[in-house]
Amino acid sequence: MTVKDLSQVEGLKAHHVADGDQAVKDIYCGDLLSDVMANAQEDSALLTIQAHKNTVAVASLLGLGVIVLCNGRTPPSDMIEAAKSEDISIFSSSANHYKTALAITPFL
Repeated sequence: MTVKDLSQVEGLKAHHVADGDQAVKDIYCGDLLSDVMANAQEDSALLTIQAHKNTVAVASLLGLGVIVLCNGRTPPSDMIEAAKSEDISIFSSSANHYKTALAITPFL
């Protein structure tokens, strides 16, 4: 799937789309950024509640092109600015990690 496909997922709101044609090959759910750094695979969408610019830094380091904030979290302006500078897309969902992952999975 691509980032553009995520825009079609019911319940996801786009806050910044960097590259709509970027591939998304997997989903990684995690809120402990050290765990994300140790286990997330490149080209995954990161589902998390960590709504701050450090999440963008971790995503950039690992080659994760998409962050999806769950549980109704929204990105603060400094997170969006960091995402723009790192070419990372940010979406949000009012649902929890599990329900958000279920909504995305059919598009993979």
